[in-house]
Amino acid sequence: MKKIVLIGLTLLCCTAMTNAQTSETTYKSKQPYKTWVKLAPQLDDDFFHTQEAIRIGDNVLLYQQTTGGWPKNIYIPAELDEKEREKVLSQKNDVNESTIDNKATITEITYLSRLYNATGIEKYKDGAIQGIQYLFEAQYDNGGWPQFYPRPKGYYTHITYNDDAMTNVLKLMRDISKGKAPYAYLPDDIRQQAQTSLDKGVDCILKTQVKQNGQLTVWCAQHDEHTLAPAKARAYELPSLSGQESDDIVLFLMSLSKPTPEIIACVEAAVAWFKKVEINGLKKEEYTNAEGKTDYRMVPCKEGENCPTLWARFYTLEDNRPFFCDRDGIKHYDLSEIGYERRNGYSWYNDGGLKVYKKYEQWKKKISQ
Repeated sequence: MKKIVLIGLTLLCCTAMTNAQTSETTYKSKQPYKTWVKLAPQLDDDFFHTQEAIRIGDNVLLYQQTTGGWPKNIYIPAELDEKEREKVLSQKNDVNESTIDNKATITEITYLSRLYNATGIEKYKDGAIQGIQYLFEAQYDNGGWPQFYPRPKGYYTHITYNDDAMTNVLKLMRDISKGKAPYAYLPDDIRQQAQTSLDKGVDCILKTQVKQNGQLTVWCAQHDEHTLAPAKARAYELPSLSGQESDDIVLFLMSLSKPTPEIIACVEAAVAWFKKVEINGLKKEEYTNAEGKTDYRMVPCKEGENCPTLWARFYTLEDNRPFFCDRDGIKHYDLSEIGYERRNGYSWYNDGGLKVYKKYEQWKKKISQ
């Protein structure tokens, strides 16, 4: 059983591997952090009964900072030599690196919870609870979460919906409060705190929904933690209405049981906005530019061509006009007007609104029963 589980783990990490020996050595070496956050939720229950799961669990605890949270962009399954372990230990007090960005902290809490359920080893339970307590502490009184905590300044302190950071925390709080697997082991006081945290977070979502000419719309990728107004992050992330982050917020709200009239009104307004600003008849086309690089541009769909509905990542707060930015922070209204690096290094269009439409039809039927 152990051999089968280990090979399965490796195939998830390195699909190009062709034999068990190569897999055994390769997935334990350093890889992009995204491999870890994609891998961890896919591991089957049998894996957590293996010594390999314990080895990785010890790495999870090793990387846990004194805040209770974790830094981001770490490929945790990698085997570490003594020098590397000492370096990680020396960074445990670097509290400014604890974050919910890129699924950090949430991924580790879930892994430790599953490992504790399989092994009954208390240190994994303790580590998970410390991580959850970190999330309780990081939450603002208004219900929002910063991207990093306890960083004292910078855009990291804004209420952060960007890359679904806060939404991922709220999904965790929802599942903990309900005692869903793998969190059924948690004591009642933790579940009650999670419910309180969830309620505050939902209230923050309602309060930060942007009004345009008196009408509720959607959300910015980040909001000022004091005023709740749409806020700037990196130079190319200006205050805007987000056609990317807002979809997951709406999907989360529709996952809540017994939605209040305020939540229903919030969802209805957001879905109406998605319908209002959808982009049809446009598609992505790759080409080789004058410098010989693979580039892309947005072109009209051909007559009769079945192109998906798209949304821009950023829309102007005033009139829902899609815009794009380079690192100089200047708005442009055509993707071709920004430089190659940002054009190809950032997601400017998406089809996430289609998931909202599909879920919305199911949700409407459910709440009308």
